[in-house]
Amino acid sequence: MRFDLITIFPEFFAGPLDHGIVRRAKETGIVEINVQDLREFTKDRHRTVDDRPFGGGEGMVLKPEPLFEAVEKLLGRSVGDAENRVPLESGTAVVLLSAAGRLFTQETARRYAQLKRVILVCGRYEGVDERVAEHLATDEISVGDFVMSGGELAAAMVMDAVVRLIPGALGNEDSTVNESFSSGEDDIGSAPDWRLPAAPRSISDQWSCGRCQVLDYPHYTRPPSFRGWDVPEVLLSGNHEEIRKWRRQKAIEKTLRNRPDLLNAARGTESAVE
Repeated sequence: MRFDLITIFPEFFAGPLDHGIVRRAKETGIVEINVQDLREFTKDRHRTVDDRPFGGGEGMVLKPEPLFEAVEKLLGRSVGDAENRVPLESGTAVVLLSAAGRLFTQETARRYAQLKRVILVCGRYEGVDERVAEHLATDEISVGDFVMSGGELAAAMVMDAVVRLIPGALGNEDSTVNESFSSGEDDIGSAPDWRLPAAPRSISDQWSCGRCQVLDYPHYTRPPSFRGWDVPEVLLSGNHEEIRKWRRQKAIEKTLRNRPDLLNAARGTESAVE
């Protein structure tokens, strides 16, 4: 099995990859691990990978161009554009590590352990351009209900959880049978590209979240048009009230799609349901 790690801090993985089960799996040839520096795919002298988000807001957002090009370099081909999508080969996943992703579980790890290749994209800064999550990644994954500085540590956690499930990595295959989270249904689904259907357009009419937990809203940065995928016009309008409404709507939709448990927990409460 092969892991590719896309990051702006390649030196971070010198530690996690050199110890324990992951190191032994590398040395015995059970897994191959490649660390890819995202800044190699920038085109300016400052090696810029981020930009300010459209619509305003704090922080910086990782740009789509270097991330798409990094994945394509690793795959050895284009993934296409809005007019011509090129599906990934069977047995390959592109996983975006994000605080706004679906919760990573043991069953998710088991599913990844059956694949031939997993490309882990480490998010940074305020977030990642949403076109990466929608049109490049097959999965958007969170390792817990908390926010970290970047996806590197999360990627190391995911890789460790997956490697130990690969036959031969532990030595004793029975070790994984009766441990925590060893049973249950995969909450991500079994569609070929592992995507759930889009949330209803009327979701904001069904939910008034108040104090309930929702995920972060989608972020977009330059360029405004990338491979035929355009930044939503509302973010370019300068109308801050409409931007606020759009962000709230999309945050609720993404929460329903990726973490419905956060909204389900709010059902029946006066602050959550209209």
